[in-house]
Amino acid sequence: MLKWQKNSIFLFFFLIDTPGAYPGIAAEERGQSEAIAKNLFELSRLNTKSVAVVIGEGGSGGALAIGVSDRVAMMRYSVFSVISPEGCAAILWNDPSKQENATKAMKITSEDLYQLKLIDAIIDEPLVGAHRDKESAAKALGDYFLKSLEELDMLSDEERMDKRYERITSIGAYEER
Repeated sequence: MLKWQKNSIFLFFFLIDTPGAYPGIAAEERGQSEAIAKNLFELSRLNTKSVAVVIGEGGSGGALAIGVSDRVAMMRYSVFSVISPEGCAAILWNDPSKQENATKAMKITSEDLYQLKLIDAIIDEPLVGAHRDKESAAKALGDYFLKSLEELDMLSDEERMDKRYERITSIGAYEER
């Protein structure tokens, strides 16, 4: 077990690119939901600076668990959800080919999630695509990471953890009746 030392610097930089998990009973029988819940819990209380960026497909509960960070961003053309559009379409319409309908309904694009205040930033990708211009994409990621660390360095550990808690507990909406 790592022990905190005053002069040590611990931080996490998570790159999320995880396809959707299998949406079936077999996965649940093997404890998939419990593993995701445990990761959500552990990462939410880990007193370490953390930055997460969805760089492609973040389409599972595991991807959401990795995204429990002090700062969360997405590359412009990435997606982020608890389930892949194909998995959602298979469950809702019994037809995985309706993934485009599911994508629109789920609101999983970077623009959607930024407007819903579920992510902090959208990182622009090179015009030819991040996969074709890896150097520019890496520079954009590095710039976001360093800017995030500067912002996090201005907070005490208690302030940072309070903000993380506020972020987590503000997700979702409900209405009392």
